[in-house]
Amino acid sequence: MAEIIGVKFKEVGKVYYFDPAGLSVQKGQHVIVETVRGVECGECAVANKEVEDEVLVKPLKSIIRVATEEDLKNVEKNKEKEKKAFSICQEKIAQFGLDMDLVDVEYTFDGAKVLFFYTAPERVDFRELVKCLASIFKVRIELRQIGVRDEAKMLGGLGICGRGFCCKEFLHDFQPVSIKMAKEQGLSLNPVKISGTCGRLMCCLKYEQSAYEHLLKITPKVGAIVETADGRGEVVDNNLLTGMLKVRLDRHPEAAPGKYNRRDVKLIKDAQIRLNRDEIAALKDIE
Repeated sequence: MAEIIGVKFKEVGKVYYFDPAGLSVQKGQHVIVETVRGVECGECAVANKEVEDEVLVKPLKSIIRVATEEDLKNVEKNKEKEKKAFSICQEKIAQFGLDMDLVDVEYTFDGAKVLFFYTAPERVDFRELVKCLASIFKVRIELRQIGVRDEAKMLGGLGICGRGFCCKEFLHDFQPVSIKMAKEQGLSLNPVKISGTCGRLMCCLKYEQSAYEHLLKITPKVGAIVETADGRGEVVDNNLLTGMLKVRLDRHPEAAPGKYNRRDVKLIKDAQIRLNRDEIAALKDIE
């Protein structure tokens, strides 16, 4: 067992474990720690607790100190400098004619490095831009290309549901989502309806996926062969939530499909849910 505290560096960000170095840190307090990016100020998200050694990535770094009033003032000063740096960088991007969009700027706590986050459709040669920025700010400059999901998480906004982006509000990590999930949930495979503002599949497809996977195990799929009280037939439609099936009977193929509950039929041969080539081609850019 080892004593740790959990520290996050963004409002909705991943929590990293640090050795409290004998200090008692309360949730919500700020601490100064050393990271791969340099010295940073983070917020305690998990107060002192003991965890199993197996869940830790060793060696565990110790916190430097609990943040003082002076430290917090320095953080605020950095935020003001970030606004100015953002404007300057945008001007220089336009000056050099670079095909890139600046998303965010971050100063490390000690001011030794400035990170510029950007998106771009292709690789950008920003060597001259870095030299120019370094001569202006007199610190180490790092430009980091991010994806559209990261951009949405940084900027925030409202989803089609009318609520704030999940990635910005509460998701610490992006959820693994796929086109197959949308198809298994019976959603329209219209890119506009299943993609978020970022242009990628909505993270919320993951939330109910386990429930749909269970329902798919107990509900005959479209194309399945089942035995009903009126004879054998093929499932032509199903409602996973209600359990109701529409079955076209073999002995009356021209008649309207009959309606049955999944509990009242016997599964003879189930079908598979697969994406066809046209669906894969049409949706490959949003997955």
